[in-house]
Amino acid sequence: MKMTYKPSSKKRQRKHGFRSRMKTADGRKTIANRRRKGRVKLSV
Repeated sequence: MKMTYKPSSKKRQRKHGFRSRMKTADGRKTIANRRRKGRVKLSV
């Protein structure tokens, strides 16, 4: 069997990074919600 999780920093940032969040309206909503909650880390 192969390992199912093969982490890649670039892929991770492209999917879940701050810049990718800010590109879409829903992503911006997510950031806003995390700000409201007082999260230290807003995104990866």
